[in-house]
Order: sequence, then C-alpha cells, then structure tokens
Amino acid sequence: MNWRLPAIDGRGRRLASQCRWQMGVWVLLGCAILLASAIWSDASDHPAISPPDEGTETASIVQRLVESNKDRADRLPDCTSKRHYHIQFHGFGRTMEAGMDVEVLDHGSASRTFRITAQSGSHVLLDHVLKKLLESEQEAAQHRNVTGLTPQNYRFTLVGNTNEDGRQLFILRVEPKTNQKLLYRGKVWVDAADYAVVRIEAQPAENPSFWIRSTEIHHVYSKVGDFWLPQRNVSESKTRFGGTATLTIDYDDYEFEPAEVTSAQPTSISSTK
Repeated sequence: MNWRLPAIDGRGRRLASQCRWQMGVWVLLGCAILLASAIWSDASDHPAISPPDEGTETASIVQRLVESNKDRADRLPDCTSKRHYHIQFHGFGRTMEAGMDVEVLDHGSASRTFRITAQSGSHVLLDHVLKKLLESEQEAAQHRNVTGLTPQNYRFTLVGNTNEDGRQLFILRVEPKTNQKLLYRGKVWVDAADYAVVRIEAQPAENPSFWIRSTEIHHVYSKVGDFWLPQRNVSESKTRFGGTATLTIDYDDYEFEPAEVTSAQPTSISSTK
C-alpha cells in the first residue's frame, strides 16, 4: 500500500502561513518583555546585603555597585523623560514595523507611568507587543528586588577592565542563580568612579519560547547629572523559522523636577487589549 500525505491546497497553505506569522508575533512579544528587567537595573532600590562570595576584588566592586545603586535610588527625584520605540519583524516572506513615542514619569524609584503621544505602523505590533511591553515594564518596576543586579540574583566574575572616553570601566561576567525569565547572562561594564552600570551585553537566562533560536540584548547608559540613566536599548531575536525581530528604544529629554507629564491628549496604554 502506498501511503501519502494529503496534498495541502491553497487555503491550507494560507492558514499555515498565517499561523506561522501569528506565532512570530507572539515570539516577538516574549522577546520584548525580556527588556523590562534590564532597562533600569542601576536605579533599583536594593536592600543592604552582605558581600558576595567571589574573589576579594570582585566582591568589593559588586558591593560598591550595590551600595551606590541604593544611594542613587534613594536620591532619585521625580523625573520626566521621552522615549521612542521602534520594532521591526521580518520573516515568513513579510516585514512589519511600528513606532511609538512615549512620555514617562518616574516617581523616584518607586513607580513609573507612561503616556503614549504618537504611534504609527502595524496595529498588531503596536497593540500586542509595544503596549504589552509598557505594561510589563510597569509591573517589573514594582518588583525590582526580584530582577535587580545583585548577589541575590547573580554570580559575578571580574574578567577585565578598559578605558572608554576617559573613564575606567570594570568588566564583569554575570550568571543568573536561577533561570528566571527576566534575568540575563552576559557582561556588564561598571564605571570605576561612580560604580554604576554603563553598558550591558547579554542573553536572557531562560529562553521565553521554543520558537526563539537566540536573543541578544545591548543596552547603554549615559550620565545625566548625578545619575546613570538609559540611553539606548537594542534587542535582536532570531526565530527557528528564520525570522528576525529587532526592538530599539531611544531615551531622551530627562528632567529632574516634580512636573506632570505633558497633557497633549495622549493615548492610554490600556486603550487596546
């Protein structure tokens, strides 16, 4: 007997393509949520802890980093800023992209609110990725101790030092103590004068989906007054079917003042579920 699989007609192929496309969008959402853990790690309000059990020099650097982060978090005033999100997904014979401008109000290190002032591009990416990312970051901001860059969550190894733009930097390799989805593994660059994170290059500790082959996160901070705050974040994920998703967040216009975010008829992040 000659066994053959039934032929797939045009409608079946279209349905299969649509399923793969929808799967790619949800994969992209999983990648985007990973960013919520790393974006504001240097301003997290960590409790006082004992030095880690690494070598003496590494332990000293990490302890100074944690203490300095806590001091900056305690002193961080209300802050307004602007962000531009851009996301592009290419795969399965298509390309989709979307952009969003957001005004942010941080109440010190305690909470964060967002107001969307402009958006364009794919409604699928806007509603199911970018807005969900804002919601996830809002939630992560309330649980920073769970995701913060501390010896409670990570093992640290000093792997070198370098000099960039006249500043000495320590290079630490970080390994998560648990495969929690909002933690990461990779390298962090720590300013030797301020003991603040200035750059992160990492991968997620736990793959958010079987369909993701790899994810690379690149995050840069810049000094604004006495504080090191996010400047740019780029996350690139590759799926097992050959698709590539790139999410870029640019941060600008930080102002340390107890001001309301502008009232120019913004769109609520909860307007579309």
